Amino acid sequence: MPVKKYKPVTPGTRGRAGYTFDEITKSTPERSLLVPLRKSGGRNSYGRITVRHRGGGHRRFIRVVDFKRDKRDIPAKVAAIEYDPNRTARLALLFYADGEKRYIIAPTGIKVGDRILASANAEIHSGNALPISSIPVGSMIHNIEIQEGRGGQLVRSAGGSAQLLAKEGDFAQVRMPSGEVRLIRQTCYATIGQVGNLDHGNIKLGKAGRNRHRGIRPGVRGSAMTPRDHPHGGGEGRQPIGLPGPKSPWGKPTLGYKTRRNKKTDQYIVRRRSKKNR
Repeated sequence: MPVKKYKPVTPGTRGRAGYTFDEITKSTPERSLLVPLRKSGGRNSYGRITVRHRGGGHRRFIRVVDFKRDKRDIPAKVAAIEYDPNRTARLALLFYADGEKRYIIAPTGIKVGDRILASANAEIHSGNALPISSIPVGSMIHNIEIQEGRGGQLVRSAGGSAQLLAKEGDFAQVRMPSGEVRLIRQTCYATIGQVGNLDHGNIKLGKAGRNRHRGIRPGVRGSAMTPRDHPHGGGEGRQPIGLPGPKSPWGKPTLGYKTRRNKKTDQYIVRRRSKKNR
């Protein structure tokens, strides 16, 4: 999908790059697969802000996406490729042979009229879902399950793909987009191919208002605050941090601080995404 550049007639369009939407074949979503999005503005049930820089944004509906691919051995036809405002990838609308309609993440190369199948005996074709045990070594996959039957949780964003490296015993080695090599059970399902919308990384917003449309409010540098509001604040003019390391507004170390807390899954990581332990 090519990227559209704008004529610099205003400061907001200078350097701006957007989608051409050439691959979109249907402008209105499937009504039966929509759920209202209830916004919280980053506040919890007590009204306190727990996630900063959230609020506003354009009104959206959630598209119910089938990550589980649990309609096994029932063929489906790709009816449309649609835009989803809640994610970077595109959606493919499937019409199943039994009359049911579902959304899946649209992989690269899929087009209207293609036949899609989720089965242990399915062909190795982009968009088909199979257990990892039935996928050849070296294949590119996405929408990968971590626990059998829970649905795909890994590699779901635009342009993402993982590679199946090896199989041994009950597990397979999969290289993630980050470079991390991870063990995943061979009974877990994954989808063949690479997630579409490869040019998403080339998009430039061009102005602050487009971030506001996404529901993201401005963030302020800690060094521009007072000492009362941030550990980096205070001083006359520009000042360095003045601490052994950078901190969050609540005094916790940040910018490189190790935050991994779930040590139970360490046994499934064959190689880290970095040589440094995280």
